[in-house]
Amino acid sequence: MRILLTTLNAKYIHLNLAIRLLYELNKQHEGLAWKEFTIRQKADEIAEACAEYEMVAFSCYIWNITQTLMVAEKIKAIKPSIKILLGGPEVSYEWERVIANDFVDYIICGEGEIPFHEFLTHYPDVSAVPNLVYKQNGEVHFHERSVMYDMSNFIGVNPYINDPVEDLYNKVSYIETSRGCPYKCGFCLASLDNNVRYLPMADIKNNLLYLMQHGRVIKFLDRTFNMKKDFTIDIFQFILDHHKPGNIFQFEITADILHPDIIRFINEKVPQGLFRFEIGIQTVNQKANLEVNRKQNFEKTKSIIAQVRDKVELHLDLIVGLPLDYFADIKYSFEEVFKLFAPELQLGFLKFLKGTPVRQTSSEHGYVYDPVAPYQIIESKYLSKEELNKILIVEEALEVYWNRNRTHHTLRYITSQYSVFDFLLGVGTYFEEHCDFHKHDLKDVYVLMYEYAVLHYPNDCVLQQLITIDYYLQHKIKPVSVLLPEAAPAIKNHVIEKNKLNHHKNRYVILPVSFNWKLFQQKGFLTNTAYNLIIEYNGKNTPKVLEEVS
Repeated sequence: MRILLTTLNAKYIHLNLAIRLLYELNKQHEGLAWKEFTIRQKADEIAEACAEYEMVAFSCYIWNITQTLMVAEKIKAIKPSIKILLGGPEVSYEWERVIANDFVDYIICGEGEIPFHEFLTHYPDVSAVPNLVYKQNGEVHFHERSVMYDMSNFIGVNPYINDPVEDLYNKVSYIETSRGCPYKCGFCLASLDNNVRYLPMADIKNNLLYLMQHGRVIKFLDRTFNMKKDFTIDIFQFILDHHKPGNIFQFEITADILHPDIIRFINEKVPQGLFRFEIGIQTVNQKANLEVNRKQNFEKTKSIIAQVRDKVELHLDLIVGLPLDYFADIKYSFEEVFKLFAPELQLGFLKFLKGTPVRQTSSEHGYVYDPVAPYQIIESKYLSKEELNKILIVEEALEVYWNRNRTHHTLRYITSQYSVFDFLLGVGTYFEEHCDFHKHDLKDVYVLMYEYAVLHYPNDCVLQQLITIDYYLQHKIKPVSVLLPEAAPAIKNHVIEKNKLNHHKNRYVILPVSFNWKLFQQKGFLTNTAYNLIIEYNGKNTPKVLEEVS
């Protein structure tokens, strides 16, 4: 029987670990194959490719379930005899509506290794397959059984061994070293499995070495990678011993339990930029944290972030919409976390994933959420639609101005002088009124912020100067002047001659400013010092800011 293991990835660069594992564990089954698509591909094209098989098994997630069901329906329309099998977190809970579709034949709930193997072994008699939902004579059957895959079965299993090695370098590879999570956060599916199990260390290292040799960006799927100190340091040391130039490693960590020995190891041994830590802060409101069974010491988290920030690239997460988190609480959390100045801050919105406690208790908090994946919050007792829309505008502005590294100097200054939340809300609203967040050019980004600053902060010359500087620093080639004007030609020529600048080889912006740039860069200090800022362009690299000769 010809069976296709497949999924629709969010992007072409992503690699699905689940279907690779299932294929490698069962590749002795004659007729088994695997292939990936993306959610951006046309459903008809995907269906045509899948219709060559007798059964198609999809790996389902919140980002692809809508497109997956559409493809499944089209496959059945092309060839009704094809069987459709679904698995993955998105169909493991509240599966009744999914199996009710005429074009869905089977669903595997929960961890898939044992049920999928049993399914392949015994098909078409699937009556004994654990955790399988299936139809028979017009009735739906579900054989729920507690099964847990023995991690020792992964000995000798490399899920990426079947990929062309040349494909791995330009894609994002995922690796798991453990399953389960010790925490019980009410919004997270990982909280439903508190039995943490580790894969065999030798195989973790073998697979990691393979990805380091052939891949580039490697993301660890462990929900709390730093849970065991010795394990964490062992993997870190293995990476240091074997990584190649260009490798980047991303880990999800819980910052307030990061052991001092791990911090010491990072600061003494880890090269800058090799590691990326994703840290879920979610909220600094302790009432909201406790309501979803989270424990967090934000002061300790801040301290630990400060200790590793010079070595590790940070990605911080906040969640909008948690129980007992009002608009003012979210604003406070945002401003406190923004002050940490992580290169990337994600302002996410609460999603009511199937199976999670927040979904099961949603009515208690007056939650209204989108019934279609990804089940995002619409309103609650704590946040109106209007307030959520304001936060959405902040999120859009945050993405455009901070996460894309376009106005870091400006927003650092804003944080020291004003409310950065209010500023982003204001500039985001102005941006939305005059442009499109999802369709604009780079000049729009700066012109609109500058216009907003002139309108609402007319007496703040430093703000206008910093927006202009950020604009100039975004280009490798000297751009057209569209904000504050440069120094007059005579002054510019004088500065070039006085500072012995090579104007035959390079291009220069000479911008009059009213503060000491070097002190602002180093310590955030603002001093009333009028001088000319020199920005040098060589046409190839990031522009340099030069010190003016006194």
